Amino acid sequence: MAARLRLSPTIAWYRFGVSMVPFGAMATNLRLRPEAKEAVRLEAERTGRSQQAVIREAVDRHLGLVPPGTPTGDLARLVATGTVRPPRTPYRRPANRARLPSGVTSADLLDRADRF
Repeated sequence: MAARLRLSPTIAWYRFGVSMVPFGAMATNLRLRPEAKEAVRLEAERTGRSQQAVIREAVDRHLGLVPPGTPTGDLARLVATGTVRPPRTPYRRPANRARLPSGVTSADLLDRADRF
């Protein structure tokens, strides 16, 4: 059985898709100027993180919630503790997306008995 990863003793974590989200996190809408939107997108692409992670780190640092130089974000904490190695390459958008033949769904590709 795999070891259970504990990121924080005080926050209950759950897995949703590929991101780790703390229970009790506040969801919000944010309207950015076009320049800020592009800067966030470029930083996310450069670092291989989500735009959400980039914005969350910026807010935490601006509000002084983390000391300067402290790694923030799930990946940074895991890399800093040696739990995982940093990604070899930053995230890249796929050049070509796979298209399924007509009449085939992604559920058909699952080799599992518990399909919905």
